[in-house]
Amino acid sequence: MNKTRHLIVSIILSLGILIVGTAGYMIIEDWRFLDALYMTVITISTVGYREINQIGDVGRVFTILLVAIGVGFTLYVAAAVVQFMVEGRMRIILGRRRLDQKINRLKNHYIVCGYGRIGRVICRNLRRKPFDVVAIDKSPDLIPLMDEDGILYVAGDAADEASLTKAGIKRAKGLIAALATDTDNVFLVLSARQLAPELTIIARASKEAVKSKLQAAGADSVESPYEMGALSMAHHIIRPTVTNFLDLAFAHQRKDIQMEEIPVSESSKLVNVKLKDSGIRQNYNLIIIAIKKPDGNMLFNPSFEAAIIPDDTVIAVGELENLQKLEKILNP
Repeated sequence: MNKTRHLIVSIILSLGILIVGTAGYMIIEDWRFLDALYMTVITISTVGYREINQIGDVGRVFTILLVAIGVGFTLYVAAAVVQFMVEGRMRIILGRRRLDQKINRLKNHYIVCGYGRIGRVICRNLRRKPFDVVAIDKSPDLIPLMDEDGILYVAGDAADEASLTKAGIKRAKGLIAALATDTDNVFLVLSARQLAPELTIIARASKEAVKSKLQAAGADSVESPYEMGALSMAHHIIRPTVTNFLDLAFAHQRKDIQMEEIPVSESSKLVNVKLKDSGIRQNYNLIIIAIKKPDGNMLFNPSFEAAIIPDDTVIAVGELENLQKLEKILNP
């Protein structure tokens, strides 16, 4: 920003010298405007064409001063323009190279295709976890926004295999298809599934009829933002207290009420320990509301006799700080 301001000031001063030189010849030599402007331009640009009119002694002194001041300053401005253009281009190249290097180092990250209203919200929430996220979008208008948000991104067509490969799809943990149209999302899911057969893919659908097509293309889960929004509004009417509690639990505005799912690692010291002996309630003041078993079954309101086993997923509610402590114990 400072370099841009410096360039603008330099150009304005250069125009000022041009105006002063033109006015000087018009006043001292009584030349018409075009002759005075022409003489000023060939003088400060060091072109050196002949004088179009005879110059008196005062005019020659003025020309010497104009050469001494104007020529040096004009060369300085020209150098500033070249520097601005070269540095700007180099900044873009080096910035892109740094982004590519960071993306190449990622593993088990998430790729969000589409950085529109929905994609941006998805990226913001994933980074709060925090997860590593790479966005893909082809709109030039969104590049400054992604730079401003400080997110890693690939500028290109999300359905293009080259863009997906550049985003590290073969090293990624999941992909979210949040492009503007259902057709684009179907084609994207097909391309992504071919490149990474084991990848978890979540797709956005705007119509109910498209869900089956996205699932047939290879999406593991299909969500409709419009249906989810309508369902949330209905729940606010039917179960306002429950909905408010869930909003608080999933929001990041409060740290005293959070809901989190924590996978259980084989290396956890609580493996094969019953809930009553785990100390989760006593030491961390957390409530275990469910345990998802490795076979996919969900154990709601588990008994204090229930044991924690490897590959379980514990769903707990409590303060954020205590949830983070439990995560270090269950998934060290």
